[in-house]
Amino acid sequence: TMTIHNEEHIVDVHVRSGVYSSDTIFDYTHGYIATRLFSRNACFIMKIKKEFIPELHEIGHLAFERETMKDVYSPNNVWAQFQPGNSRLGDFKDWIIYGKHIENLCTGLPLYQ
Repeated sequence: TMTIHNEEHIVDVHVRSGVYSSDTIFDYTHGYIATRLFSRNACFIMKIKKEFIPELHEIGHLAFERETMKDVYSPNNVWAQFQPGNSRLGDFKDWIIYGKHIENLCTGLPLYQ
């Protein structure tokens, strides 16, 4: 499921698929994406790069296309490959940079950037 909060510039994406379940937050205000993988009990954070990540107003349109057409080709599909290295727990400085939505998602989990 996807929830778009236009007033906060946040997109919440919840994938419920057994061991592949995850929650992802696109925080356009702070410029970061955080994905919490439940099977790994970890958070992966990356900077939003405008050349690869759709704008907030485009995400809803892409989701609608995908849902109504079920099999639509779009050059704007978002794929990310994480190559975790060292992790650490977030601290006060991290949450100032990443924002409260990502803090709520990732507090107490190892962070990978």
